[in-house]
Amino acid sequence: MSATPLTLQSRPATDPSVDHAIQAIVSGASTDSTCSTDLAVGPWDFDTRPGYGPGSSMGDVIPTGAPRQGELPAAYREASDEELDARIRAAKATLGDRVVVLGHFYQREEVVRHADYVGDSFQLAGAAKSRPEAEAIVFCGVHFMAETADLLSRPEQAVILPNLAAGCSMADMADIDQVEECWEQLADVLGDLETPDAAGLLPVIPVTYMNSSAAIKGFVGRHGGIVCTSSNARTVLEWAFERGRRVLFFPDQHLGRNTAKAMGVPLDRMPMWNPRKPLGGSSPEAIDDSRVILWHGFCSVHRRFTVDQIDKARAEHPGVRVIVHPECPMEVVDAADEAGSTDVIRKAIAAATEPTTFAVGTEINLVQRLAAQYPQHEIFCLDPVVCPCSTMYRIHPGYLAWVLESLVADEVVNRITVPSSVADPATVALERMLAAQPHGAVK
Repeated sequence: MSATPLTLQSRPATDPSVDHAIQAIVSGASTDSTCSTDLAVGPWDFDTRPGYGPGSSMGDVIPTGAPRQGELPAAYREASDEELDARIRAAKATLGDRVVVLGHFYQREEVVRHADYVGDSFQLAGAAKSRPEAEAIVFCGVHFMAETADLLSRPEQAVILPNLAAGCSMADMADIDQVEECWEQLADVLGDLETPDAAGLLPVIPVTYMNSSAAIKGFVGRHGGIVCTSSNARTVLEWAFERGRRVLFFPDQHLGRNTAKAMGVPLDRMPMWNPRKPLGGSSPEAIDDSRVILWHGFCSVHRRFTVDQIDKARAEHPGVRVIVHPECPMEVVDAADEAGSTDVIRKAIAAATEPTTFAVGTEINLVQRLAAQYPQHEIFCLDPVVCPCSTMYRIHPGYLAWVLESLVADEVVNRITVPSSVADPATVALERMLAAQPHGAVK
């Protein structure tokens, strides 16, 4: 008697568009809630205003001099969704291999559908490097990602960010002046930071998360340090501990703490460095005894997730599988079943062979897209409030149509370039990261 094949029962289709969900909330067609009704309007309404715009980072303080986007022409602001979609497709068809469009996992569905490659920041930088024949790389993400693509692409290629106001509040939490000052204060406590001790170890190795500016990556490259991603952070810390007594980790405290804790580093040997306080708010003794010095930075998306949300998900969905990003606070990571990068989350859901309920702690655009892609599972965001990444949401199809049609007219707008004085050491730090990839991992 032959075995009867298992048939997976699909759930009702999920709309992958977070914009549609927000519009339904604002119009009263949905009883769900959003963190800001301003998310329903075009992001150009906020281009001239200081701040990151509505969404998860709207309460964060933006640095003086942060990039602003000029006025988007009215033809793009007033076009319907259908018209923008058609114009983007037509421009891409005209440009052909002259352009490659990259879309981050956290981009809105209306943008991602036009991407030639979809991934996280490191995967997309690799994708940019793999298309040397393209004259232009349109990076639908945030500023530091476009900078990284410029570092890894050919000098002749133009890297374009559709909306210059799409920054990153976490990356902005560690600026180069603050980091240079921190380095000087550490030298006052630890001595010459460039000279190894008798065991060949430096006093401190700087490690920066990929989510940082090119200037920070350049600082790390100049001082013997390395860049990490959320999936190779452990490998990078092991690399750093082979070369130094301690690590200065920035800008995300949570990724640093969660990774080092999993490696056995005690919490009392991970002091926080607050750049607004002398010696970061720590004592010389705490710095001297430290193994990992954590910068006071965080992702406002992942800081929204809580243990209470996990408890509620378990109470309402017995057997739920909770997966969160390692940028979440330590208590949330400890309470979850699993923690991993966006790619780890995607692969875990893709690999599930039985219908499963997943509660996911990461950005809502990715969660909603996964729910639509895998209807055999129940997939929902741990945070019930619809609150996308403020800066990722600044990329709208109107901006994508504008930069592509500008290329058709042989005009390059919103080009992102990193000066060679920064690019050279930053590339060194990135190359160290590439050499330190864990087995089988691609962030």
